[in-house]
Amino acid sequence: MPAPDFRGTWSEPEVETFLQEVTIPLRVATQRPDGSLWLVTLWYRYRDGRLECATGASSALVRFLRHEPAVAFEVSTNDVPYRGIRGNGTAELEPDHDKAVLRALLERYLGGTDSDLAVWLLDDAREEIRIRIEPHEIYSWDYSERMGEGSSESADESDN
Repeated sequence: MPAPDFRGTWSEPEVETFLQEVTIPLRVATQRPDGSLWLVTLWYRYRDGRLECATGASSALVRFLRHEPAVAFEVSTNDVPYRGIRGNGTAELEPDHDKAVLRALLERYLGGTDSDLAVWLLDDAREEIRIRIEPHEIYSWDYSERMGEGSSESADESDN
C-alpha cells in the first residue's frame, strides 16, 4: 500500500509526534450497510504508520467495518488552541486473542490495568477485535499562532 499523503500544517514526523504524544480518543466514521454514516470514538495508538484500536467483537462497528472497511478519522484537541489531524483510510480487522492492543490502550489512557473498567474489558469471556487503520490521507491543522498560543504556522482555511 502506498504511503499516506500528508497535507496541512505539519510534516509527517510532526504528525507522528502529535499522534504518539496526545491521549485524545480517535473519532472514526464508517458506513452502515444501509448507506447511512456512523461515528464512534475509540482509544488508539499510532504504530508503524497505522492507527490501532480495539473493540468488542460483537460491536456494531465491527459489523459495519466488515461490510465496508473505508473510514474517515479525526484526532483533535478540544481546548484552545485547536490542533489535530483528520483523514481517511482502510480498516483491517483481526482477533486480539491475547488482548495485547487492548492492554496497550489501557496503559496509554488509564495508566494501567488496575481499574474496574480494565478488569471488565480484560475478562476472558469478552472477545476483542483489533482494528488497524491504514491511512490514505492525513491533513493536519494547528491554530496556535492564530489564537496567540505559540509560533506554529496556521492552516489554510480553504482546506477546512
